[in-house]
Amino acid sequence: MMTAFGFNTSYLTKDDKPWFPMMGEIHYSRYPQKYWKESLYKMKAGGIDIVSAYAIWIHHEEIEGEYDFNDNKDLRGFVTACKECGLYLLFRIGPWVHGEVRNGGFPDWLVQKGYKARSNDPGYLKEVRNYYTELYKQVQGLLCKDGGPIIGIQIENELGHCGGASGEAGEEHIRTLHRMAVEIGFDVPYYTATGWGGAITGGLLPVMGGYPEAPWEHSLTELEPSSNYVFSHERNDHNIGSDFGIGEGVTFDYADFPYLCAELGGGMQVTYQRRPVAEAEDIGAMTIAKLGSGVNLLGYYMYHGGTNPKGKVTTLQETRFNGYSDYAELNYDFRAPIREFGQMSDTLKEIKLYAMFVKDFGSEFCSMPVYLPESNPDTANNLTDLRYAFRHNDRSGYVFINNYQRRYPMAEHENVKLVVDLLEETVTFPEITIKDRDYYFLPFNMKLSKAVLKRAMVTPLCCLNNTVKSYVFYGDREPGYLLQGDMTGIELIDLSRKDALNAWKVKLKQEHLIISTTDVLQTDQGIELIGREKLIFRIYPDLSNVPDGFVRSGMDGIFTVYEKLMDVQEVPVGYRLETESAQRNTYEIELKIPQGNMEDCFLQITYQGDYAKLYRSGEFIADHFYVGKEWEVGLKQFDFPEKLTLEVYPLQENAEMFLETWPDMKNGIACELNHVSAQAEYKALITYKR
Repeated sequence: MMTAFGFNTSYLTKDDKPWFPMMGEIHYSRYPQKYWKESLYKMKAGGIDIVSAYAIWIHHEEIEGEYDFNDNKDLRGFVTACKECGLYLLFRIGPWVHGEVRNGGFPDWLVQKGYKARSNDPGYLKEVRNYYTELYKQVQGLLCKDGGPIIGIQIENELGHCGGASGEAGEEHIRTLHRMAVEIGFDVPYYTATGWGGAITGGLLPVMGGYPEAPWEHSLTELEPSSNYVFSHERNDHNIGSDFGIGEGVTFDYADFPYLCAELGGGMQVTYQRRPVAEAEDIGAMTIAKLGSGVNLLGYYMYHGGTNPKGKVTTLQETRFNGYSDYAELNYDFRAPIREFGQMSDTLKEIKLYAMFVKDFGSEFCSMPVYLPESNPDTANNLTDLRYAFRHNDRSGYVFINNYQRRYPMAEHENVKLVVDLLEETVTFPEITIKDRDYYFLPFNMKLSKAVLKRAMVTPLCCLNNTVKSYVFYGDREPGYLLQGDMTGIELIDLSRKDALNAWKVKLKQEHLIISTTDVLQTDQGIELIGREKLIFRIYPDLSNVPDGFVRSGMDGIFTVYEKLMDVQEVPVGYRLETESAQRNTYEIELKIPQGNMEDCFLQITYQGDYAKLYRSGEFIADHFYVGKEWEVGLKQFDFPEKLTLEVYPLQENAEMFLETWPDMKNGIACELNHVSAQAEYKALITYKR
């Protein structure tokens, strides 16, 4: 039976039931085709339900009339991979996408024709129709009505906000592109358009965004506190695209549409002139603020980093030459939950906390409106008053607290007593102290089968729906459970926040909770464990059989501990300075790649300078703007080379840029390789029969 998708003014629906999905952006043309399924399963392990992806015009038709849908640009192969991994797809067809791409994704030949682009110029529309038609040929038969994964189409991007037609001309342009897409064959349940900063939506489902900082901003100083850390009914992020000149407010009525975020910053891609570093906590606190402000879709841009393809005519990154900001030529890491070379980061684990919650409890949660106390501050510059919000349905709900503001200290709040007035009662929480950088949410009157959790001082994570229903909570304080009703057939499991970050829910013959610092993926082959140390995991309930290659090594509370029988090998690395000049320093790096069952090998480079470039046998393979953090390069994409050349370029102490961490200077210059190391990554498979 075909799944039915829809929406109302409050939330999305799936088979006529409230639906709170998680969405993450990956650009197939920026990542190797042979690792697509591996990466999609990593996204799924992080809690992603919907993959969002741009089709980038200049990647597919850099030379007019020469369409390229091969290798990493195999669009049909990517959509098929989404289907095979059990993921939905929001296909963002542009034609203008921004995406930190040259010309915002337009091929040079299109720009040079002199059309009034991003408008109803007949010549431009003819070119767009040709492009849309070629895209449709690639995905024909893979729309959800045909049993495929494509449930949505995004039309254009930031129209009227970052260039293009505005006002009624913009509205008509979006409507024209929408009609064109439908005529060509893009028949899907959801048609979306970006809605922030005065962008035009043409009556389509508006999606919003929010970033922890603004690397594209031309300012070279610390920015004002971001409003994305404040609980508010305001959906607009005034920092997105501020290098273009921002539109005022939004062009649609909030009351007509659910609050959907398609572009929450999963990280930030630094520019040459501005290099802020997004940490996991920056993304987590922003997510809490959005959940408490009523969002009913959490979508992250980017969720998976990548590498810009090399152009046939020009480089393909966004630059000031094209009227934008300067980005690295190859690096599109974005400090995303999944990094440029497939590393599952701390940010993925942070977002996974909320993904696990909405997976199990989101259907009821997304029908809960927002209530903002009068004392809740409405501006990010207020760093002293307590920021909190409620979402409830007059019977049950959650209180959200965010005492975190990126790059700014927040006042501590002692002896806070949270009180929520419901239709028939008042719920009062025990007194707590809320410290700087605290952010979390707490339940009240939460249904647990036949019981009711009146309140708790810990946060719900997930539920194992087995013969006994196991409700899992986490936090670093006393649980403070106040329960009523029949507890027969249910149990409560308490985790520390650290263990919750390392928690993975999988389904074998029954549902299990795995706690492991290694990455845990459920794939069509079985359960994969990926890590750089000895592969150890705790599981509850226990497995019926010991997995091949593992041993049971003990118990940790209710969890059974398993260890992989394996040796972790060191990867010897050496380097030497080859040439030194005012232009750059060049180093030769040599590795001794261990033999045996190795999944990947990560080269870790610590340097001080402006930026660095990496070469294999003279081929330029990776680059990096200095941000004061270790640079990591995965080597399996390059067939595990044992010799590499590194160039480090000098940074002047008076350089006009914003850096959170400046390097040490010698005679006013930083240009030095400090350290190189490498780590092997291993994978183990736990097989099972469905």
